[in-house]
Amino acid sequence: MTTRTDAQSPALHVADTHDLIRVYGARENNLKDVSIEIPKRRLTVFTGVSGSGKSSLVFSTIAAESQRLINETYSAFVQGFMPTLARPEVDVLDGLTTAIVVDQERMGPNPRSTVGTVTDANAMLRILFSRLGRPHIGSPQAFSFNVASISGAGAVKFERGGKTVKERREFTVTGGMCPRCEGLGRTSDIDLSQLYDDSKSLNEGALTIPGYSVDGWYGRIFGGSGFFDPDKPIRDFTTTELHDLLYKEPTKIKVDNINLTYEGLIPRIQKSMLSKDKEALQPHVRAFVERAVAFTTCPECGGTRLSEAARSSKIKQISIADACAMQISDLADWVRGLDEPSIAPLVTTLRQLLDSFVEIGLGYLSLDRASGTLSGGEAQRVKMIRHLGSSLTDVTYVFDEPTTGLHPHDIQRMNDLLLRLRDKGNTVLVVEHKPEMIAIADHVVDLGPGAGTAGGTVCFEGTVEGLRASGTITGRHFDDRAALKESVRTPTGTLEIRGATANNLRDVGVDIPLGVLVVVTGVAGSGKSSLIHGSVPGGAGVVSVDQGGIRGSRRSNPATYTGLLDPIRKAFAKANGVKPALFSANSEGACPACNGAGVIYTDLAMMAGVSTTCEECEGKRFQAAVLEHKLGGRDISEVLAMPVAEAQEFFGSGEARTPAARAVLDRLADVGLGYLTLGQPLTTLSGGERQRLKLATHMADKGGVYVLDEPTAGLHLADVEQLLGLLDRLVDSGKSVIVIEHHQAVMAHADWIIDLGPGAGHDGGRIVFEGTPADLVAARSTLTGQHLAAYVGA
Repeated sequence: MTTRTDAQSPALHVADTHDLIRVYGARENNLKDVSIEIPKRRLTVFTGVSGSGKSSLVFSTIAAESQRLINETYSAFVQGFMPTLARPEVDVLDGLTTAIVVDQERMGPNPRSTVGTVTDANAMLRILFSRLGRPHIGSPQAFSFNVASISGAGAVKFERGGKTVKERREFTVTGGMCPRCEGLGRTSDIDLSQLYDDSKSLNEGALTIPGYSVDGWYGRIFGGSGFFDPDKPIRDFTTTELHDLLYKEPTKIKVDNINLTYEGLIPRIQKSMLSKDKEALQPHVRAFVERAVAFTTCPECGGTRLSEAARSSKIKQISIADACAMQISDLADWVRGLDEPSIAPLVTTLRQLLDSFVEIGLGYLSLDRASGTLSGGEAQRVKMIRHLGSSLTDVTYVFDEPTTGLHPHDIQRMNDLLLRLRDKGNTVLVVEHKPEMIAIADHVVDLGPGAGTAGGTVCFEGTVEGLRASGTITGRHFDDRAALKESVRTPTGTLEIRGATANNLRDVGVDIPLGVLVVVTGVAGSGKSSLIHGSVPGGAGVVSVDQGGIRGSRRSNPATYTGLLDPIRKAFAKANGVKPALFSANSEGACPACNGAGVIYTDLAMMAGVSTTCEECEGKRFQAAVLEHKLGGRDISEVLAMPVAEAQEFFGSGEARTPAARAVLDRLADVGLGYLTLGQPLTTLSGGERQRLKLATHMADKGGVYVLDEPTAGLHLADVEQLLGLLDRLVDSGKSVIVIEHHQAVMAHADWIIDLGPGAGHDGGRIVFEGTPADLVAARSTLTGQHLAAYVGA
């Protein structure tokens, strides 16, 4: 060891000088030449009102460029299989590190996807059971509910010693799929009375299935099949004829000299309608499926999705079906008890994975929970799991509102996890609105000052203390606290729920008051959604706005999604004496060069595609002839370029007065979307904007009871005030509003609170408090009560 004698500190190594991510001239979406420097190996939080450009800066610029540069290191062959990313609109991006994005995209509603399959826990369990399960039934795929058992035999040809040899071969694949429900865990019973009217014949239009009219294609196939008399009422069919109509296997037939395949009604409906995600069906087809089909738990596998053989193989009296049905915290304890040196690495990895679930606050889930039923916050935390135990350092982790769907009690846990990731030497970038999370930031970047075109600039960057002292919207509202109400409204009636047992509910009985603002709260996983969505009957009089994402392509925009375009098209058509279809960019009025898209896409194989503004219509999306038709001095493209606030005025009075359009615009302004332009593609809206767009659309539904699932998701502190005003207006107009929510401002504003708990999973599912917010604060008997008391400063 040599000792230094000079007192001078060693010069900084040049490799240690790259401690900033530099962004210069970012112009993605609504960003206006933003230039910032973000410290590495620190926790930076991006704040600002919904639509101010946070996601454009963090996801569409920094994370997108990092991922694009990494993809470019692979060969062209590999890049062909990867998503192609365009270079963001930015002058300089310097000092980037590998980015891992954990976004809020809901997991796909694939009926075969479960928590176990998306986190690879099922894959490990299958190997575990194939090694240790007794009796031994086969390889890991014998425990997979997505692999069917098949067998076959036949002749194979191969070359051997210059001769062609034929041999007979047999093969079998042992899968774990339940043969009855094909691994879905539920079977569908079809109500035959919804398929046809048995008093009529086929030629009289007996079939009542959408798309099966007499003169349609299917009507001709069934009428001309020759298996039954098309003029005979269905109730007079013989057993064979009825079987042929409903269940006949695919058979080749000839109708009008055309070769066709005839198939019974039920297998045809199962293929065309029931095998698809219900939400993706057209509205009239979805309504038919809901009427005609009742889903019941599969009687053969009991909803476990697994074959009898897979359920018979056990380790310590536990089958793989039992393991997947256990609460994950219990399953982690069971796995700890397995002491088998031959598979020690597998058991260790599985144990770490299950412990990560518990640590992140998802120990209440089970591995057989369908991934489509997870809330946005739960889905995001499931995606976080694989990064928690990672040995990687110097990585940029990018999170999109990780506190969504979290009770204040759980937010503390999430904060600890983010700080742990940072302390390992990672750069953590978080887009967030909750003050509890902004408070732990090392560096804050506040975008704004407004939303949409009024945003896109950096209003403040610095410490949390600096943000508090700044005059920005976030700074002014940072310490806002909603006060408890002086007086609460009196209910006009009650909605009784008795014996609710969905998921983890323990025979819950509760009276939900009507005519007031009711907030249902409790820690994540306590049973709130199970109680409300499972027990408040849908249908007449109930308008439910859940957390499901908005479906929409780049051709969809607020005008098409809300139905606003219909009255506008009709008004244009009436004023100009032409047909309404001309004023749709997806129909007859579309510019022929770009098919109404406004841009022309050029696909460049593994390179990012290029989109250029269409030269013929200059991005207006309509034919030149259509733009000659005016309403109130404006053409259709100018109307679609208007913000909602301006369009309200335009359609509210004068020559362009259109009450139907004005009503939709008023609802959009009510939910705080006055700055959106009518023709802005849905794909460019932020999460909070989409949520409010959905709320505005549902406000038109005629209903007495509104059920809202976390309407504050993605909302800035300043927007929450506006939302509370909207909820008050709904209640004052005679509606009953039930809100599932964790935001303390909404709880404080409620007339009545129902608190579930005390914990999550099997530690929850009970009502721990019902009463006014003031009583909850005074009692402080539950976690919610303690956090709400601290929030209002009681």
